[in-house]
Amino acid sequence: MSQDDKLIDLSAERAKRVHDLNEKRLNEVRQAFEQAMPLGKAKKKPKKKPKKR
Repeated sequence: MSQDDKLIDLSAERAKRVHDLNEKRLNEVRQAFEQAMPLGKAKKKPKKKPKKR
């Protein structure tokens, strides 16, 4: 048969599709998280004066 080159490994295609869906979902969650809590520049905390005793 000459159809051997046209065979598709369905399990590999399904794994690839599932991976793409998970990657898409991960990117959506990452973008939503960045909108809610922007990473921006790291702010330095001012040093507090020690309490007097």
